[in-house]
Amino acid sequence: MSPAGKPRADAERNRAQVLAVARDMLAERGEQVQMAEVARAAGVGVGTVYRHFPTRQALVEAVAEDRFAAILAFGEEQALSDTDTRQVLTSFLRRIGEVHENERGLSGAIESVLGSTAPQGEVSTRLLAFGETLIKRGKADGTLDADVTVADLYMIVGALATVSRAAIGDWHRFIDIAFAGLRPRD
Repeated sequence: MSPAGKPRADAERNRAQVLAVARDMLAERGEQVQMAEVARAAGVGVGTVYRHFPTRQALVEAVAEDRFAAILAFGEEQALSDTDTRQVLTSFLRRIGEVHENERGLSGAIESVLGSTAPQGEVSTRLLAFGETLIKRGKADGTLDADVTVADLYMIVGALATVSRAAIGDWHRFIDIAFAGLRPRD
């Protein structure tokens, strides 16, 4: 720690490097990845990994949180740059599908270690708030039916993640089908 109580810049760089490497390795190889392998690939000592993440579970939790935070950041950026609610929702859902398709091993590791692939903690709260904002916006501009809730969006996201992760169908088509059910009814 620096005198001001903040982590040193090199410690923050090491932590970020460990997280990035762990995410890539877990995405590629799933739950078989060991802490020592992450340390070697990140170019740090195993003690550095354990200093930041005292257990394998802590590392997987941090990787999961980082993954969800990146999905949220993507969604927020889309929402700020595009006023078309349908396009924002579509882009957000596509990003979720892509992440789960490209990181199947990571999803498996998260589920194995944490017992669920659902977001936890603060990032979960922020994702739900973002979803609520999109739902309100969609209702206001006529993109979504008046009875659509954030729980409906959460259910669609969970189903989309499962379809994409398990390769049990065309997740792009799933998004189209889901939107058909969200449209305003006459």
